[in-house]
Amino acid sequence: MKNEVLEIIKDKLGGAKGVSEALGDLTPQAVSLWKEVPVKRVLRLQELTGISKHQMRPDIFGPEPVKAVA
Repeated sequence: MKNEVLEIIKDKLGGAKGVSEALGDLTPQAVSLWKEVPVKRVLRLQELTGISKHQMRPDIFGPEPVKAVA
């Protein structure tokens, strides 16, 4: 699951190069080495992609909250 989310992020931002340019402080090579989104990158990538922190790192942020039906 983590790899799938990481690939979706890369697709949305234009690959490892796009991710590195969007974040601005690392190389595409560094992004290519990621096995999962580093915790310190989650919130910024959530802003950039609309993918929730719960989807990126459920091990840290828990599962996606269930929305109550009114």
